[in-house]
Amino acid sequence: MKIAGLLLAGGLSRRMGGGDKTLRALGGRTILERVVERLRPQVSALVVNANGDPARFARFGLPVVADGVPGFAGPLAGILAGLDWAAANRPDCAAIVSVATDAPFIPGDLVARLCAGARDAGARLACAASAGRAHPVFGLWPVRLREDLRHALVEEGVRKVDLFTARYALATVSFAAEPVDPFFNANEPQDLAAAEALLKASEA
Repeated sequence: MKIAGLLLAGGLSRRMGGGDKTLRALGGRTILERVVERLRPQVSALVVNANGDPARFARFGLPVVADGVPGFAGPLAGILAGLDWAAANRPDCAAIVSVATDAPFIPGDLVARLCAGARDAGARLACAASAGRAHPVFGLWPVRLREDLRHALVEEGVRKVDLFTARYALATVSFAAEPVDPFFNANEPQDLAAAEALLKASEA
């Protein structure tokens, strides 16, 4: 099964002081560069979900799609945008895998393990977990569910990822949190310093 990768960069980054936190520098490169480097080999296509002027992502040479649901409706709106993009542009991809773009250490086997987890559990959806905590925005989403998601967002006002995924069989795939939690995310300025330390430790 071919998979498209969805890079979720549509948030407002309030805790980081605004702007695009994924474009902040980490070890001399942007966080987004690091996420792209890790995800690109795992998927057949990549697309960025971001609102506002797409030109700020031009250096990456990737398509950029904005939320189709107004009002910064959260990651589910970004996931729907990714599903709609895949349906229109990559009909050979039966599913997408979404990732947060403030997480520079995502696993190199994320996509394979999410697909295997869903298959083994007979589930329609899959999400990642580490250290006993689920990470629902790191998930596997069949394109065929996009109209269900659109209805939940537009007609029902659903905003929380886990409220939507609770409607379906969901496989939760656990990843080791040592030596570095692969889903560590940089939400606040002090998280960037922590990420720098983790990066140096991992490269030592």
